[in-house]
Amino acid sequence: MSEANPSSTEIRQPAPQGATRIFGSPGRYVQAAGLIDRAAEVISTLKVARCAILCSARSQRNEALRLQASLHGAGIETRIATFGGECSLREIEQQVAFLRDDTQPVDALIALGGGKTIDAGKSIAYRLQVPSIVMPTLASNDAPCSAISVIYTPEGVTESFEVFEQSPALVLVDTAIIAEAPARFLVAGIGDAMATWYEARACQRNPAGITPFGVRPTLAGTALAEVSARALFDYSTLAVQAVESRRVNEALEHIVEANTLLSGLGFESGGIAAAHAVAQAFTLLEEVDHNYLHGEMVAYGVLTQLLLEGDQTEAERVGRLFAAVGLPVNLAQLGLEATDSQSLATVVEATLGFPFIGNMPLEITAEQVQQSLLAVDQLGTRLMTELGDLPYARLHGAE
Repeated sequence: MSEANPSSTEIRQPAPQGATRIFGSPGRYVQAAGLIDRAAEVISTLKVARCAILCSARSQRNEALRLQASLHGAGIETRIATFGGECSLREIEQQVAFLRDDTQPVDALIALGGGKTIDAGKSIAYRLQVPSIVMPTLASNDAPCSAISVIYTPEGVTESFEVFEQSPALVLVDTAIIAEAPARFLVAGIGDAMATWYEARACQRNPAGITPFGVRPTLAGTALAEVSARALFDYSTLAVQAVESRRVNEALEHIVEANTLLSGLGFESGGIAAAHAVAQAFTLLEEVDHNYLHGEMVAYGVLTQLLLEGDQTEAERVGRLFAAVGLPVNLAQLGLEATDSQSLATVVEATLGFPFIGNMPLEITAEQVQQSLLAVDQLGTRLMTELGDLPYARLHGAE
C-alpha cells in the first residue's frame, strides 16, 4: 500500500474493446451460527498478535465481549475503538490517530457492527496499513465483502467513496447474531441485494458500463448478482419469518449469504447504476435519511430503475416481493408525498449527478427520473391496495 490515500473512481467512457476486468473478493468468507465464539480459530490464520476492534458502545456490552473472550483465549490481545456512528472522514482520521497513539501498534483491525462501522473499519485499516477483518452483526447491506467504503459527511449525507487496493482479509458472519437483530435490518438487506442483479444487468447491456473499480464488469460478478436475486425471490419470506422468531433456518442462511457475499461480490465486480443513484439521492432529504435504512431507499431505487428501463413486468414482480417482506414501495412509506415537488426535484437532480448513472444503457433525463419516481408511487399504492401493508407496518411498529 504505497499510496497515502485510496483512489476515488470516476466514470470513464467509452470503455474500449479488450478493456480491463477485475474480480475482487475477500481472502476468506465464513458463515455459521455461533461463529463469534470461535472466531479466533479463523483469525489466528492471519498470524496476528494484537487486534483493534472497531465497534459501537452498545456492541461493547454484547458481541464485542464474546469476540474478545475468543481472541484472548487464543493469546491475541485486543484494543477497543468506539465508533461514533458516522462513516465520515473526520471519524476515520480520529480513529486512526487514536490507534496510532499507542506504544503497541495493532496488526489487524476488526470492524464489528453494521454497514457504516464496516466501511469506516476498512478505511481505518487502509490508513494503518493492516488487514481488515469484517464481522457484520446485521445483514442489512452488502458492504462486508467489498473493497469499497462509502464516505458520508458528519451529518450523514453521502459525500464520496473510497476504493482500496485489497479486499477484507476475512469476513466472518454469525447467523445466530443476525437472527437476534430486528427483522427490519434483514429486510433492508434484501432491498440492497436485489439491486445488485438489475444494476449489473444494466452495466452489461451498456458497452461503456463500468464497475466501481473503473473497469468493465466480469461475467462472474454478473452471475453472482443473478444468483443473489434468485435466492431472494425463493427464500426471503421464509428468512424474514425465521428472524421474527429469532431462529436460524436454511432460508435465513441463504438470504444472509445473498445479502452479504453474493450481493457484495456482485455489485463490486458487476457494477451499479440507477437504483443506487436514487438511494443516494434520498440521503439529501433529512426526513428520509434520518428515518430509513440504506436498503429501504435502494428498494425504491430498484423499482425506479426498472421503470426507467420500461420493464413493467419485472417491476411488478419485484414490487410484490418487496411488499410481501415490508420494503417501501410508495413514497408515503419513505415519509414523502407525491405532491412534494421540492423534495422530488432534489432527488431528481442528485440522481442525475450520481457518478454511475452513466452505466444505464439508455440516456436518462430529469423528466424520465421524475416520471419513474411517481410511477413507482402509483405501482406501490396499487400493490398496497391489493396486498395490504401489514408487513411494512409490522417492521416499522405501526400495526
